[in-house]
Amino acid sequence: NWMNPKTASMVQELVKEKAVEALKKCFASRMEFGTAGLRAAMGPGISCMNDLTIIQTTQGFCCYLEQSFGNLKERGVVIGYDARAHPPSGGSSKRFASLAAAVFISRGVPVHLFSDITPTPFVPFTVSHLGLCAGIMVTASHNPKQDNGYKVYWENGAQIVSPHDKGISKAIEENLEPWPESWNTEEALKSPLLKDPYQDVHTQYFKAIQKHCHHREINKSSQVKIVHTSVHGVGHTFVQSAFKAFDLHPPYAVEEQKDPDPEFPTVKYPNPEEGEGVLTLSFALADKEGASVVLANDPDADRLAIAEKQESGQWRVFSGNELGALLGWWIFHCWRQQNPDTAAVKNLYMLSSTVSSKILRAIALKEGFHFEETLTGFKWMGNRARDLLDQGKTVVFAFEEAIGYMCCSAVLDKDGVSAAAIAGEMVSYLATKNISLSQQLTTIYEEYGYHISKNSYFICHDQDVIRSLFDRLRNYGGQKDSYPTECGRFSISAVRDLTTGYDSNQTDKKAVLPTSRSSQMITFTFSNGGVATMRTSGTEPKIKYYTELCAAPGNSDVTHLKKELDDLVDAIVENFFEPVKNKLQPKPE
Repeated sequence: NWMNPKTASMVQELVKEKAVEALKKCFASRMEFGTAGLRAAMGPGISCMNDLTIIQTTQGFCCYLEQSFGNLKERGVVIGYDARAHPPSGGSSKRFASLAAAVFISRGVPVHLFSDITPTPFVPFTVSHLGLCAGIMVTASHNPKQDNGYKVYWENGAQIVSPHDKGISKAIEENLEPWPESWNTEEALKSPLLKDPYQDVHTQYFKAIQKHCHHREINKSSQVKIVHTSVHGVGHTFVQSAFKAFDLHPPYAVEEQKDPDPEFPTVKYPNPEEGEGVLTLSFALADKEGASVVLANDPDADRLAIAEKQESGQWRVFSGNELGALLGWWIFHCWRQQNPDTAAVKNLYMLSSTVSSKILRAIALKEGFHFEETLTGFKWMGNRARDLLDQGKTVVFAFEEAIGYMCCSAVLDKDGVSAAAIAGEMVSYLATKNISLSQQLTTIYEEYGYHISKNSYFICHDQDVIRSLFDRLRNYGGQKDSYPTECGRFSISAVRDLTTGYDSNQTDKKAVLPTSRSSQMITFTFSNGGVATMRTSGTEPKIKYYTELCAAPGNSDVTHLKKELDDLVDAIVENFFEPVKNKLQPKPE
């Protein structure tokens, strides 16, 4: 990679120091291109994100698109990027985006390259808005500062799913030698094939989300004070614009975190899902300004966290599932006001991933709309939403417990910008009735049944240990293809195994959702209304478990329900994890 003197000198240093292990780490194996694209540290070598690996990836992607679309040269692609940068290797999202643009332009493909940083949702929005063949977003979302990523969208405006990942991966392997023009970003940036969609998309995006603003008068007069943090990422100006589009008072911005800073100086990890630590400065500003609600985006603004000050003076950070309940309730409430005709509800859909709360299922059962679950990850919800929209259905909401929300079908992916504005309107509306978010959440649970969840994980670097854990569950008590029928004092009423494709609830015992041999995932349903899923993570060395107790409406003994769930989790850890427990590390406190 001598075209980049910085990565070259990093390699020369390692050679000089005879740092064999470090060199192996950089050069032993190529980053794997999967359905989430790429995500890795910036640095030298084929296992890292750098100028060369970006060129190789884009050459492969370009060739794959040429095979897939006869009209790629008429339609083109969009490329966006966040504010990440890694001075030691000279890598940055902007640099990677311009190299990717140069690759496409060298093949005569029109490129819509944003002239400035944007939130991730702008890329899928642009693909749909301009009818392009594909989109690339250069971002590592909420990962640590040294990482970067390359996220890919298909012509339908959703993230790619299999078999595109395999096809792209193969094409990358076949195009490793950089094409002569691929390095020439200066020429590319002067090319008539290069367009800047920034202004047009900015206007059209806010016009599209405005359709989801239903209480303009309330928003204008609302006295509610809201704090927003973009955690040193791209979100600040876009959330300000979204509030403006909804006629909401601008949120107070956390000064120390509002400007993009690739060093993320005020947070250990720039991930609002981690809760308290990331929100410390937001709470301080809220207390100073007398604000009751805090909204936080992750650095690429596709996810949203919310906290609210309680009467006790403590801050409550809502879980992703609790926000799913609140936003789902609110969006249905607004939709019903707009559509009083009772028959229309038969055309309405909400989605969530299989490890997320089943609260939407409970609301759908009572209100008469459709609820569907998909595999984990927004790529599945985005693609399913596209299918439903193409069939003339209305998809109003989709969410996953990892604080991802799709509140507007103009973006078929999670979108923290539109979610922030829609949450702002919900807060303003509830305030006119003197209701807090916490109170509204209780009302939802009282009406549709309490849904209490508890999720965690174990760290495990050994694939054999993971395999033996899951194999034991599939051959329980030493019997082949038999699953446990109980777990401690809890009896199991159904099992779905999305690794093997088994589902005890189906007549033919075959799972309806797509299955994948390459990842482990088993869901147990208990006769007390409990649901537990154990799965391996696609991006981290973790065995995750997700549990939820779904109570019937009217059962409001929360203390008892919480204890029941705690007991269920203890039983799962004791009975299902026990044989390999000494080889697992618990989640760090």
